[in-house]
Amino acid sequence: MLRRAYSTAAASSSLLKTPLYDLHVKLGADIVDFAGYAMPVLYKGQTHIESHNWVRSHAGLFDVSHMLQQNLSGDDVIPFLDKITPSDFKSLKPWTNQLSVLLNNEGGIVDDTIITKHDDDKHFYIVTNAGTREGDLAFFKEEAKAFDVKFDIIDNTLVALQGPAAAKVLQHFTNEDLSKIYFGNSKFIKIPGFNNEEIHLARGGYTGEDGFELSIPNKISVDFTQELLGNEEVKPIGLAARDSLRLEAGMCLYGHDLNDKITPVEGSLSWVIAKNRRDPNVSKFNGSSKILAQLADRSLVKQQRIGFTSKGPAAREGAEIFSAEEPEKKIGIVTSGSPSPSLPGRVNIGQAYIDRGYHKSGTPILIQIRNKKKEATVSKQPFVAPKYYRA
Repeated sequence: MLRRAYSTAAASSSLLKTPLYDLHVKLGADIVDFAGYAMPVLYKGQTHIESHNWVRSHAGLFDVSHMLQQNLSGDDVIPFLDKITPSDFKSLKPWTNQLSVLLNNEGGIVDDTIITKHDDDKHFYIVTNAGTREGDLAFFKEEAKAFDVKFDIIDNTLVALQGPAAAKVLQHFTNEDLSKIYFGNSKFIKIPGFNNEEIHLARGGYTGEDGFELSIPNKISVDFTQELLGNEEVKPIGLAARDSLRLEAGMCLYGHDLNDKITPVEGSLSWVIAKNRRDPNVSKFNGSSKILAQLADRSLVKQQRIGFTSKGPAAREGAEIFSAEEPEKKIGIVTSGSPSPSLPGRVNIGQAYIDRGYHKSGTPILIQIRNKKKEATVSKQPFVAPKYYRA
């Protein structure tokens, strides 16, 4: 599975490296090329399944420094965000974040993103994907021409501490009461053991577990990461488990489950469209006419993102989907697939785009795997219930 998803780095000097690269090597990481970065996929002494299950039961530390972090500021931040996203950032409370999507003029998703409001409507923190870095920067530059906004790239290490033990572990390093910071909240916290350096903390992540994403100044990031890993509850975790964890949580991987031709409605992300932005006579965000028309009339949606489960060989990206009633009728294509380490009974899970009419949970389908059509079932997502820490 792993080598189908990632290509070996083979010590390529052309790959970008995160500030934690040398630490990954020291820890015995299997390094691969991911979005142009030399990234750990597995660590010595761990299997993919063991890594995955460790995060579900303890705490895993992921290096996500390859992602693009930026500060957005200026008088026109809200009008700018109103144009490029369908979300409502005016009503967002300070120090909270929102999962959203960046939209092109046709309503296609340029990228998915987490956007955090800091102290007022003029200061935001944005994290976008590594694989879309150059395209996102060009998109922001072009879209911002008519607005008083400024983007500043943040050169920090970004790690995700995920799992049920994450809060207990992190609490050892700060005097901040983490029990008062809930899922979707952000805050700058001081780390007394590291000269009171500040890190940006966001409670959340990409695994469905409780946890934090930590933006750490590079001058302390290696030492601080090693201190976190010194706790017996924490292990370094690579891309292999990150992918299966996010898939169990029903989360999309951009470039696979989403792209710039897919609208939020087609991508089953209608919930990112704020209720107060659904009036076509008022809302004028990029692609709003197409997106809001689809929202009002689902017959305009030809294919929709769904989840599915199956037994036997796991379906991989690109596998074709057929009707169970008419086995020669192609109705969709798989975009992500993997065995589920968490679900009992050796169940496979995946995401796909399927013709409307076949999209309802419980619908039997056929997926072509190794020249044979295997039975599968359209299923609700997430496959594993989230364990976010909420108020």
